[in-house]
Amino acid sequence: MSIQSKTEHSLNDLIAISRDGKDFYEEAAAKVGDAELATLFRRIAGVKTDIVSSLSSVVAAAGGTPEQHGTMVGSMQQFYGKVRATLGNTKYGYVAELEESEDRLLKAFDETIADQDTPAAAREAALRLLPEVRACHDVMRNRKHAMKSAA
Repeated sequence: MSIQSKTEHSLNDLIAISRDGKDFYEEAAAKVGDAELATLFRRIAGVKTDIVSSLSSVVAAAGGTPEQHGTMVGSMQQFYGKVRATLGNTKYGYVAELEESEDRLLKAFDETIADQDTPAAAREAALRLLPEVRACHDVMRNRKHAMKSAA
């Protein structure tokens, strides 16, 4: 596999998972029924949009085609989140599922960075964005724990 295809493959996985998160945050913001959470969800959706844009630029610069869609796992998680929110505490349901989405993205970034076969350009892009990914993860993890403790 060429450096270009390895870069494209590595980053397109991150792009697809980030798209999943962006789409889920946008949907949750529209449906959560809580102004504070909706604002938080829209802000994090914006971060995901920036991540997709940044990674897409690196893929294109390497001569690849950036991923235009999310993943099947992300679609299923989004569906499960909707069902969970409908059947129980809507706010907590969305926060819990979005935090799972953050776990998935952080794990994918960590794996890309740790993989010795990841090309330098892909690793550098992932490392550059990792603080934002971690920050979003931590916000949602802390929000989930606070909501669980308050219940």
